[in-house]
Amino acid sequence: MHTAFLLPLLLLAATAESLTLKPGCQPSCGGVNIPYPFGIGQGCSRAGFEIQCNNGKPTLGNISDNTQVTSLSVTPRPEARVMLRVAYQCHNSTGAAIDNYNGSVDLNPTGVYRISDTANELFVLGCNTMVITNSIGCVAYADNAKSAQDGACAGIGCCHVDIPPGLTDNLMRFMPHAKQEFCPCDYGFIVEKGNYTFRAQDLHMDGSITSMPLRLDWAIRDNSLSCAKGYSTCVSANSECIDSTNGPGYFCNCTKGYEGNPYLDKGCTNINECARTRQEFPCYGKCRDTDGSYECKCRVGYEANGDPKENICHPQFPFAARLALGIGLGVFLLFGAVQLAIARIEHDKRKLAVQFEKNGGNILKEITEVTIFTEKELTKITKNNSEPLGKGNFGNVYKGTLTDKTVVAVKSYIKVDDARRKEFAEEMKVQLKMTHDNVLKLRGCCLQLDVPMLVYEFAGKGSLREILHVKDQSLPVDLRLDIAIGSAKGLSYMHSKHIRHGDVKPDNILLADNFVPKISDFGLSKVLIVTEYFTQNIIGAISYIDPVFRNTGLLTPKSDVYSFGAVLLELISRKPIIYGKTGSLIIEFRHIYETEKSGKSMFDLGIVAEKDILILEAIGKLAIRCLKEHQDDRPDMTEVADQLVNLKVKFGRYLTGEYACYSSGVSGTSDATLSMQSSTLEVSGLLCSQPMNQAGS
Repeated sequence: MHTAFLLPLLLLAATAESLTLKPGCQPSCGGVNIPYPFGIGQGCSRAGFEIQCNNGKPTLGNISDNTQVTSLSVTPRPEARVMLRVAYQCHNSTGAAIDNYNGSVDLNPTGVYRISDTANELFVLGCNTMVITNSIGCVAYADNAKSAQDGACAGIGCCHVDIPPGLTDNLMRFMPHAKQEFCPCDYGFIVEKGNYTFRAQDLHMDGSITSMPLRLDWAIRDNSLSCAKGYSTCVSANSECIDSTNGPGYFCNCTKGYEGNPYLDKGCTNINECARTRQEFPCYGKCRDTDGSYECKCRVGYEANGDPKENICHPQFPFAARLALGIGLGVFLLFGAVQLAIARIEHDKRKLAVQFEKNGGNILKEITEVTIFTEKELTKITKNNSEPLGKGNFGNVYKGTLTDKTVVAVKSYIKVDDARRKEFAEEMKVQLKMTHDNVLKLRGCCLQLDVPMLVYEFAGKGSLREILHVKDQSLPVDLRLDIAIGSAKGLSYMHSKHIRHGDVKPDNILLADNFVPKISDFGLSKVLIVTEYFTQNIIGAISYIDPVFRNTGLLTPKSDVYSFGAVLLELISRKPIIYGKTGSLIIEFRHIYETEKSGKSMFDLGIVAEKDILILEAIGKLAIRCLKEHQDDRPDMTEVADQLVNLKVKFGRYLTGEYACYSSGVSGTSDATLSMQSSTLEVSGLLCSQPMNQAGS
């Protein structure tokens, strides 16, 4: 084990007394206390919470990896600290893999544990690698042996990202490795925040003996999965049930004023607050412990201005002296308050003016198309942010209503500094000029805040991702085709205005009434407009990013085409871009298409009609073109939109019997035969033929 990463074997709870152990059971192993519901040996633990003690080292029971435990916590937060080996992949001088370990550890065989998303983060080390675990990952790169620097982890040799909730496996998937002899191995690991700092020498660590500390959340997940459904586990008096925030289930805590183990009878005992420190339980008078709380009173002859738990006790004044002092002090304070109020009003006015100017207001107010809202107006529009819609790239998004009853979405931008003032104003000008039915319309902005707020039109159906993967909603093929057409037209329009989106994905395709798609969250287009094409700040969703853009930083319209191809695959398969533990939609669809000359086996299982299958085949073939490795082999967005529109036209004529359509290359049907018999036209892989009696008309 790498000694630089060892975590002290300490309990997270404050005192030993607060960890009541189950009577008759082994109290500890290797210096680690074992509080119930954990236990060593038969009858000493709750099912799924078994701990094994082998050679003086505690490990999680029911897990074959012998995962070492360094501490267990029952209250106030249910956690287990463990050590896990890093995942790695090493290569020889030709780039071929010669040694690897994917790190896979099923931490959830009995449903107890989840990897804490709030206490851990993912690190990737390497010189030209991308590592993905459970749909999240990042890219680390370096062009020479000296480019990585100790303490720097922003992409050169090292990158790190937060992880989502619900993870139960440490499985790492390594992307292909370049031939770089100065950096022979790639590494991926999840580690407790604050417990790892990158060092350049770690690019040559021995992955086979290196482990990292991380925290696991745990909860009671059998029988009752929430407090609302009833529970019998919190057996101690003065205990309470709390719903888990990382997956289903619940855990127990002692109520305020008590401590101990809520999972054992009489496990929660009264806290003697008077014996603790004043910082923990303040009292400026005489303290007296009570059951579940404590009293604090000033001694005789003294008083406090309020609660003596918060205010110092002082000698009492005679009434007349207090009255005179109070009147004089009141007059003084009243005068001071008036002056302070006047000063504050002037200060607030100056602050609002400064923020308005800092955020480019003096430039934007010259534009007649933009509505500039005041802070007061925005508060009224959003009803003081009372209806949150979700979280965008830069902050929260709220629902609002304008004075004319128009519903809008109000979202945060990013903080505008002096260097970005003019750039922000120019970006607003560009967005205000974008008037297309399939691009989310900017209605106005508020500049009197530290962080500008932007007011957009409202798309009430939510995102395409929600429709495809969250909501159980019917999605007919013709509606999917309409969504694809509208989205393609929106992107084509952006490209015609010299704007590249940079983050095309289902989350950023919003759906308004009648499922009209709206391109939103322009991602990199916020910084790459008109003539700028290059960036090292790759902020898009990594699974959708064009490999050429990812490797070079060169963002072109064809980069958006690649990402849109991935969106088309999600539309026809209703599978997320990363599904299951190892499934990559792009890789799997390419493989199926190349081997079977059809994507039918990956289509949405809810699509069974032959006419619908033909349409999906055509869309799938178009997606494959969009996902070509070389940008020159991909169509542009205008051609993509035209192909989809033509497909809709032919599809409509097929339904009316005017055309008969077949998927190109269908067994037993050749293009030549059809051409001799009728007038034919192939649109994105769908071959449609007009009957002979109509072909000449």
